Amino acid sequence: MNGTESYGERLTILARIGFAARGMVYLLIGLFAIDVARHGGQPSDNQGVLGSLSQSSLGSFLLLLCAAGFAGYALWRLIEAALDPEHRSRSLKGRLERAGYAMSGIVYGALALAAVNLVLRKAPAAEGSPGDRTAQGWSAWLLDQPGGQAVLVICGVIFFFIALAQAVKACRGRFDELAADVPVPEAVRWAGRIGYAARAIVFAMIGWFVINAALHADPDEAGGLGAALRQLRDQEHGPLLLFIVASGLALFGLFSIVEALYRHVRIDGSQLREIARTARQ
Repeated sequence: MNGTESYGERLTILARIGFAARGMVYLLIGLFAIDVARHGGQPSDNQGVLGSLSQSSLGSFLLLLCAAGFAGYALWRLIEAALDPEHRSRSLKGRLERAGYAMSGIVYGALALAAVNLVLRKAPAAEGSPGDRTAQGWSAWLLDQPGGQAVLVICGVIFFFIALAQAVKACRGRFDELAADVPVPEAVRWAGRIGYAARAIVFAMIGWFVINAALHADPDEAGGLGAALRQLRDQEHGPLLLFIVASGLALFGLFSIVEALYRHVRIDGSQLREIARTARQ
């Protein structure tokens, strides 16, 4: 095996670990939120789940595994955004998809750093929804920059586009990225559809929070997954709404674990290097 093939193999393994780590975190987020819907309390987001993992007996091992997976997943998404190996940039839809991949790469890169910091005890074991504070911090920083308000609006619009893409995937129920030689079982397909529908709701709400923060020049109106779950909880019939969306997020976690095993994520190292060389020219 030459160097480029070995590089592609390692990146492929990291991407698969990333799907598994993402699945485990979403599963825990969903289960915690289901418990909140039934018994009350504070919903948790992805950073809050990492904080909970740090307190378990295998906390450091699980966090390091998550960090490696998140790093691989982030790198894969950033490669898709920067190098466009599937040539998506020929249309506006493709450009927006690549922007969404870039945002996803940044988010999961930050999660990888958060997991490492927890292992090294450079950060306290966060509970609740620390991701909301992160969103508010970034919003405050952008609002202080020239043109930052417009950039924040664009970020909100991108979240709406991501939500639309998730909703379309939920409606179509096509998961061609899974192994084509084996039909996707109906139970897995429905888990994916419900999971993507739940994510569509959450991303749309996050987009609305971000746009409100920009329009009102108030970073405290920004929020992430935790804010979306709290907003659902606080509505009329909130516990039922939260239970439904939380169940969808848990199912998305299970679907992501299936993706870790069967998704087509074979990464050709030599192809990536050729794309990078072409992009530099």
